[in-house]
Amino acid sequence: MKAMARIGLRPGRISTLVAVMVLAALAAGTWTAAWAGEPPIALKAKRVFTAVTGEMLENAVVLVDDHGKIAAIGRVVPKGAIVVDLGDATLLPGFIDAHVHLSGEMSDNWYRDFYHRMLRPPAEQAHYAARNARKTLLAGFTTVRDVGSTDWQAVSLRNAIRTGVVEGPRVLAANHSIGSTGGHADGPPFRPEQITPDGPVKGVCNGPDECRAAVRFQIKYGADVIKFMPSGGVLSLTDPVDVPELTQEEMNAIVAEAHAWDRKVAAHCHGDKAARMAIAAGVDSIEHGTFLSDDTLRLMKKKGVYLVPTLFAGEWVGQQADRYPPAVAEKARAAAAQMQKMFQRAVKIGVPIAFGTDAGVEPHGLNAHEFSLMVKNGMAPKDALLAATREGAKLLGLADRIGTIAPGKIADIIAVAGNPLTDITATEKVIFVMKGGRIVKRP
Repeated sequence: MKAMARIGLRPGRISTLVAVMVLAALAAGTWTAAWAGEPPIALKAKRVFTAVTGEMLENAVVLVDDHGKIAAIGRVVPKGAIVVDLGDATLLPGFIDAHVHLSGEMSDNWYRDFYHRMLRPPAEQAHYAARNARKTLLAGFTTVRDVGSTDWQAVSLRNAIRTGVVEGPRVLAANHSIGSTGGHADGPPFRPEQITPDGPVKGVCNGPDECRAAVRFQIKYGADVIKFMPSGGVLSLTDPVDVPELTQEEMNAIVAEAHAWDRKVAAHCHGDKAARMAIAAGVDSIEHGTFLSDDTLRLMKKKGVYLVPTLFAGEWVGQQADRYPPAVAEKARAAAAQMQKMFQRAVKIGVPIAFGTDAGVEPHGLNAHEFSLMVKNGMAPKDALLAATREGAKLLGLADRIGTIAPGKIADIIAVAGNPLTDITATEKVIFVMKGGRIVKRP
């Protein structure tokens, strides 16, 4: 039964006849004679994009051992292996989305979403989060970085996925985003006698000492990464989108404290001045980067600071702007008009780029649309694929484990119909997903 689970043979999902044939072969020893443990899985496809470089291998075989690791890449199927032949498809490392919010999802009705966000119980919201996680995994994203949630939902979801309670991608969670009173990390402007204002436990801080405490609270409750808000946001009611919302001393304290605890730091920055302050503080990535100048982009290249552009979110809020409150709509239109132009300049300058979508602003499971926007705005298809594999793994600090198809790496492997180097929309046609050596989606 364990062998059946590895290759995705589940009642009701594929033919019972096929399951019987596989089990009969295993019982007869015809597939196990050459192996001490369970037989390896041999993945065959017309093309393999390993992401070690930007080259495509033709008609290669990827061998996955019974520990969920990639054993070898070759041309020949070894004796005794269980073969999964995907035909005219492309095998790739599981995609990495470095900017998602799995615990929520906006609709086309901002006001209804606001109401639900305030009143829906965390236990109920957790079911939506589990649904979003599964949709994301089946779309080919085997690892994500959840950069902000309320009620400790992201770490709870991460833990449930780790223990197999729910199915979803590998999650690196940030807990509450950190920012100033009145800033993008703070709540709506309810009267303080009605709703108690948030403090450092929930990421709202003023002054370096409180900001250090806010970092420590997120780590105390399980944060893998720290997310903070140097500049304003698009979908919040009261803060300008492009102004700095923390002082240099506060940013320095946040980044230094996170790094002291061996956590990477993601900085939500639409504004250029705030981004330069965050870079000076030593941040690892700039999220969004809507209004970045060429000088700031060149500084990011020099210092190796990643850009996580979230073009899909920019496109989405621009399309939805007429449904937002006037203050939000104005910011959404301004961001939508600039984000893709900024990305075009970032590509030309050579800024390190990791794939991110801000899924939750737009629907979950459509993450791969980001690839088309990246290519449309000047990025070569191979570089867009690398941004969601090798480069994403580097940003997350997981390059020794995931991000490439190479011997010894965790077997996070997907397949898409067709060739994404000649048609990037192939990334939206995921036909096979393996996470940690276990098949969770197959033709």
